[in-house]
Amino acid sequence: MLKIGVIGCGAIGRDHIRRLHDLVPGAEVVGCADYFQEAADKVAAQYGIRAYASGEELIASPDVQAILIASSDPSHAGYVLEGLKYGKYVFCEKPLAQNAADCEKIIAAECAHGKRLVQVGFMRRYDRGYAEMKRIIDSGELGAPLMIHACHRNVSQPDGFQTEMGVSNVAIHELDICRWLLGDEYKSGQVLKVRQSAESTKGYDNPQIVLLETQSGCRIDVEVQVADAYGYDIQCQVVCEKGTVNLPDPYAVVKRANASRSYPLLTDWKDRFIEAYDIELTQWVQAVEAGQLTGPSAWDGYVACVAADALNRSRGTGVFYPIETIEKPALYR
Repeated sequence: MLKIGVIGCGAIGRDHIRRLHDLVPGAEVVGCADYFQEAADKVAAQYGIRAYASGEELIASPDVQAILIASSDPSHAGYVLEGLKYGKYVFCEKPLAQNAADCEKIIAAECAHGKRLVQVGFMRRYDRGYAEMKRIIDSGELGAPLMIHACHRNVSQPDGFQTEMGVSNVAIHELDICRWLLGDEYKSGQVLKVRQSAESTKGYDNPQIVLLETQSGCRIDVEVQVADAYGYDIQCQVVCEKGTVNLPDPYAVVKRANASRSYPLLTDWKDRFIEAYDIELTQWVQAVEAGQLTGPSAWDGYVACVAADALNRSRGTGVFYPIETIEKPALYR
């Protein structure tokens, strides 16, 4: 059994602990930590595990073989670097870090070990719909991909949400999945402010449009609506030379009544990608036990961060900003 310590006992942290405890073969959650000790104590009591006084104490514990980081975004980079200091496997929820410089520190620390130890929580790669889209694109049956049209619509955001987070915290999933679907790297990007919804009165831009160009000349547009929409709705269409491929809607029962035909929409991201999370962590545990990670890497986390930084810098300028990375280390090729 892989003995795992979880840092962060908020919504996603608790959900991952439940998942690892109840569903993932070969996983054993042995401890947790949270900035709010009361939160860690409550989860520890529920699962009969140890509540550590800090994330650093959990990472250093010889009882913990692998670490899952689900704490607040600003803490991610520090915990990942601490985990690498001890040579432990680390699963880090997105984003890997809040700036490219910290991502580069993580990449350097991982490369010093000579093997992959870090996986980033881009769970959409494990969604069956996206996986089938990837298979079709890679098969070449539709010819080369030309464009992607995508939407990321949320119901609401917590207090303290800022305009920039619409890209760095929300659309970062599109920044990863579009690059993965195309097998291409980004060249430049731009964010546009469009007519604002009358419902969007919370002090941040909503909606926004993300525009990207890849090295091969593909164009990507992403509508980012972070709040005040009708539900949690993720859309993606890849336009190829000989046809298109669309992300399917989640399964739902169709109801016919009162002269209408309807089916429910989801409102919670945890429900939309619940199976993808299950597959993601199951495969992560298997990969750790095999000693060879195969999921989204620290490099993938870095590229998404660089793209998000460039997009946020472009806001209000009316021009595309270059998306430039360091040379890709051999470890990630």
